[in-house]
Amino acid sequence: MRLLHTSDWHLGRTFHGASLLDAQRNVLQEIIDITRERQVDVVLVAGDIYDRALPHVDAVRLCNWALAELRKTGATLILTSGNHDSASRLGFASELLDSAGVHIFADTSRMLEPVVLEAEGHRVAVYGIPYLEPRMVMDELQVDKASHEAVVGAAINRIDEHLGELRKSGTPVVSVTMAHLFAAGGEGSDSERELSTGNLDVVPARLFENFDYTALGHLHGRQRIAEKIRYSGSPLAYSFSEVNQRKGIWLIDTDAQGITGYEEILLSVPKKLAILRGNLEDLLADKELAFAEDAWCQVTLTDPERPADAMSKVRTRFPDTVVLAFDPQGGKAKEKSTYSDRMAKATSTAQVCTDFIEHVRDRQPDELERELLDSVIRSTREAQVSK
Repeated sequence: MRLLHTSDWHLGRTFHGASLLDAQRNVLQEIIDITRERQVDVVLVAGDIYDRALPHVDAVRLCNWALAELRKTGATLILTSGNHDSASRLGFASELLDSAGVHIFADTSRMLEPVVLEAEGHRVAVYGIPYLEPRMVMDELQVDKASHEAVVGAAINRIDEHLGELRKSGTPVVSVTMAHLFAAGGEGSDSERELSTGNLDVVPARLFENFDYTALGHLHGRQRIAEKIRYSGSPLAYSFSEVNQRKGIWLIDTDAQGITGYEEILLSVPKKLAILRGNLEDLLADKELAFAEDAWCQVTLTDPERPADAMSKVRTRFPDTVVLAFDPQGGKAKEKSTYSDRMAKATSTAQVCTDFIEHVRDRQPDELERELLDSVIRSTREAQVSK
């Protein structure tokens, strides 16, 4: 039997305000094509199908289309809820969808109802662990500590007992579990929402040792925690911290002996990311930066003084710049003072205005800006006198 492991679609997410729906549709079409061409039997989606608990209608339509197209390939679909999903909304009508070959684990009551699939000489049992918010499920799982390790450990103990009973049937069972969490040893990125503070979100990988394969979601970089414990990562980059990640999926093959092979399949990159740094003139002239002209760009300008109308000038070459920062280098050392200190020393309305511009832009207003300020101040005073 062949399984495809993906996760963290985050449908409806934007990239610094820019819509990603078209890019998400394209990458999902690629996953659909792989599912069909590689004759995948089971598609595993390990959480964060949506980017928010109440997804936009366009994201719901996209999800509906993707699941329908994946199902048309003949593959069985198995999904778990993630920390971005609303479990109750994602799990709506799950009992009805079971009969259509789409299985959604969004409720703890379903953890002991694995999807059992018949294969040549063996069965594959897929257990789904929905995202577990410790304080919400600790009583139900009978644990006294509100940590992810405690609640996930309790869930796995119950699954282990159920799996032991399932294996008594005599037919070899290949066990697969799905979960959405931060496994110890995993490498995160800036685009993942923290599950908790103080390392209470970290779950030891040893908890999953009894399973033949564990399909994890939450971390956006595809990685191996252990040979049989893996993250597929997100199919698209959702922050500049993912600039060096190559997105993809895992294909997993089974037989009566267990897992027989893992294959990494890379996905295409609909739009690259670029992190640029330098003074404005050099960035606009450097021929080696041609690759970034059609990329999402994060630009840090190092000019000694902040250039006027900087974003517009940067976008003349890099139109998809979505983050612009300033780190002045090489200028004269400036006296460090708070904005309140500046205001206390101001002796005129014009100085208040120019000090404000210097404070937020790290440069004095130019001649045109000074003329505009003087004009506005003069007009305001004349209007007050006329009253």
